[in-house]
Amino acid sequence: MPYWILLLIVLLGLTSPTTAIERPGVEFKIFQFPPNAIPRIDGDTADWNLVPPGYAIGTDQLRDTVGNQSLNPKDLDVRVRLGWVKGLNRLYFLYEAYDDYWDFSRSDLHNDIFEVVVDGDLSGGPFIKQMHPYKALNVWDAHFLFHGVHAQNYHIFTPAEGKDWAMVWGCQPWIKELPWANAAYSHQLKPGGSGRLVLEFWITPFDYAGCEGPVRAVPSELWENKVIGISWSVLDYDDSKSERYKGFWNLSHKTTMYGNASDAVAFRLMPLESKFRKPVEAQWSFQVLDRARRAVAFKDLSHGGISTWRWDFGDGKTSNEQHPVHVYEKPGEYVVVLEVEGPKGSSKRAKVWDVSLK
Repeated sequence: MPYWILLLIVLLGLTSPTTAIERPGVEFKIFQFPPNAIPRIDGDTADWNLVPPGYAIGTDQLRDTVGNQSLNPKDLDVRVRLGWVKGLNRLYFLYEAYDDYWDFSRSDLHNDIFEVVVDGDLSGGPFIKQMHPYKALNVWDAHFLFHGVHAQNYHIFTPAEGKDWAMVWGCQPWIKELPWANAAYSHQLKPGGSGRLVLEFWITPFDYAGCEGPVRAVPSELWENKVIGISWSVLDYDDSKSERYKGFWNLSHKTTMYGNASDAVAFRLMPLESKFRKPVEAQWSFQVLDRARRAVAFKDLSHGGISTWRWDFGDGKTSNEQHPVHVYEKPGEYVVVLEVEGPKGSSKRAKVWDVSLK
């Protein structure tokens, strides 16, 4: 398709990135943790007590897309909550599950598994070697060039006994290690027994994660109200000798979610809950447009019903615009202050010498 036709389609709104999302009309929420309440990865659920009940995703959202079995919560019952922190490219997970038979005695892939797929930029499309669109490509070339690069699949062992907490299905196992991921369990389980498991972890979503390691990796950027693609399935084994799992309980309701990001589900990165912030909060950022001319663009990022802005650029000049551009006459290290006001109050934010020009 010629580029100009594709551009016209996009401009006319005839296509949209969310068309690649499975379960249309369904959108789950990712809770924003305040920066002073970031969850500690220790298997203790206390850090998650501030997450409202509406963020929990339970067994009722899962479907067995392989065996078409009905799910009895007395056999398997799961609850998942997700979180994020503004400024950190991390997705936090709390996985709580009851199973009447936990299978984790073997060292191979045969294990009760929480399989998570993340598409951080909503790019969609296949991402495992078996689904590469060019079928003439050697399968191992596809593995090292393609598998897990633009979306990632984590086979997380529940629990992991004498092995890594997860198998990253692809050519980039480094993404399951610090500083790109961390995990902790809490349980008193024995293989073949019943009981409750707590799994707490965070991962870094990547727009690009190649087998060459983190040197060229591009972490996904996370911001408020961004929609990303996520899905998961629970592989429930109930017999350590059988190679077949009992059920494939799937959030996407489409089996191929494990290798095609277009089969993920929409998740929205939610703003901070109002109870965690002040009615009016001043905040701003800047970008140097022209260093030689000392031209700087300022962007208001304040929260609340703001009606007036007053910028003090630190050189004796001011502005009442919301997003001003200012040209400094002389080099220097400047203290810039933004004061905002609205019906619910006022606030100011100063930054000392962040704006430094030669």
